[in-house]
Amino acid sequence: MAKQDDIFKNVISHAKEYGYIFPSSEIYDGLSAVYDYAQNGVELKRNIREYWWKSMVQMHENIVGIDASIFMHPTTWKASGHVDAFNDPLIDNKDSKKRYRADVLIEDYCEKLYQKAQKEIEKAKKRFGESFDEEQFVATNPRVVEYLAKKKEILERMARGLDSGDLADVKALIEELEIADPETGSKNWTEVRQFNLMFGTKLGASADSAMDLYLRPETAQGIFVNFLNVQKTGRMKIPFGIAQTGKAFRNEIVARQFIFRMREFEQMEMQFFVKPGEEMKYYEYWKATRHKWHLSLGMGAENYRFHDHEKLAHYANAATDIEFNFPFGFKELEGIHSRTDFDLKAHEKFSGKKLQFFDNETNTSYVPYVVETSVGLDRMFLSIFSKSLQEETLEDGSTRTVLKLPAVLAPTKATILPLVKKDGLPEIAKEIIEDLKWDFNVAYDEKDAVGRRYRRADALGTPFCITVDHQTLEDKTVTIRHRDTMKQDRVAIADLKNIINEEVSIKNWLKKMM
Repeated sequence: MAKQDDIFKNVISHAKEYGYIFPSSEIYDGLSAVYDYAQNGVELKRNIREYWWKSMVQMHENIVGIDASIFMHPTTWKASGHVDAFNDPLIDNKDSKKRYRADVLIEDYCEKLYQKAQKEIEKAKKRFGESFDEEQFVATNPRVVEYLAKKKEILERMARGLDSGDLADVKALIEELEIADPETGSKNWTEVRQFNLMFGTKLGASADSAMDLYLRPETAQGIFVNFLNVQKTGRMKIPFGIAQTGKAFRNEIVARQFIFRMREFEQMEMQFFVKPGEEMKYYEYWKATRHKWHLSLGMGAENYRFHDHEKLAHYANAATDIEFNFPFGFKELEGIHSRTDFDLKAHEKFSGKKLQFFDNETNTSYVPYVVETSVGLDRMFLSIFSKSLQEETLEDGSTRTVLKLPAVLAPTKATILPLVKKDGLPEIAKEIIEDLKWDFNVAYDEKDAVGRRYRRADALGTPFCITVDHQTLEDKTVTIRHRDTMKQDRVAIADLKNIINEEVSIKNWLKKMM
């Protein structure tokens, strides 16, 4: 655990030192769980968003995008169930005065059981080698069976308690499992109570006439209320999808772990409208498709896993999370839900307007079912940044800090370095920048010895360093250095654009999904 904490501290420190993420309004001592994306962070975030948008919208003929307002009519949130049911179970520790989500405390306990089972499996793998039958071992080994059965039993009991509103049993479960405050070890808990996560605000010129509104807690409802507008104006046929990226706001009980859980965050969502009865087919399709998308970034298949929900949201008949192995363990990265026809029917009821699809082939109308994919952009940022940050020991015994971001997402694609600040080398370097900047985000660096500049570019996550030296004056070639391998090649200036594009093109990266 201590090692994980150290890794996470390094991630947070590196993000600030190299211009990725700053605490918001830091000169006033900041604001809890609110962060600003700095000059490099905003580029990485934009590149992640573009990578998602191209794969989701541009590569699918039957998916279009919208950008709905953050403010929505307040009845929207009554219809969606957020006013009555958008709650998290809150529990306080009487000794430490710390506040926690009761369900997260229980889930973290279950994760430890899962990790114990995994350790048994890993030991057996080493013992039996290639002859190891993991499926049979998981089904028959007493310890593994016990760990996994206990995990399942606990999560099912928690789900029953939350579904029925029996919060006393949720507290009883915490006490029976002897779950302690993670920071102090105290087991002196308050009762569990529900806490609504929505931020309230007002719209109007005066306090007397102002309308009570909410900052949207999710982006999905902006898609649902525009379903018919998009379907008719786009002449969309079922199945089709509507995608959106944008800010959402939640008054989180526990907003910790850096940008993993914030009060102001960004979502990338797509709602896929299908014929009733076909939702499970598309649920499985989008599970597989989204998993491939994550794998295309090269973060390692072992760092992803599916977690099927024991407790379903009020609108869902199936739900799973794609979890990622963050520095603090496996946590939700993306949710994939079969939302049934709950949303459109609810908005029909509260608005009095029909939200149905007319099928010309059968001459009938119906309310479509919905399959949702929803990924947190900030969590995507953290997953990529944390897994890319590495300390390497080199052949000469020295170490380097390198941010091995996927080249397609890197904020700066290449740094141009004149070997010395004279003899016309800076001028040639700036000519190269003038040519490349039309296609790529590039930087110029002439300060310090070239080796130190390489290390700076490594820590920033820049895939290429291009060095202009005296040979460049003679034959118009430069040295291009690759961040991950530190390999250096002599290439013609005229070839730089093609070399860089080969490594950073979205097309080449997304082809890994095919």
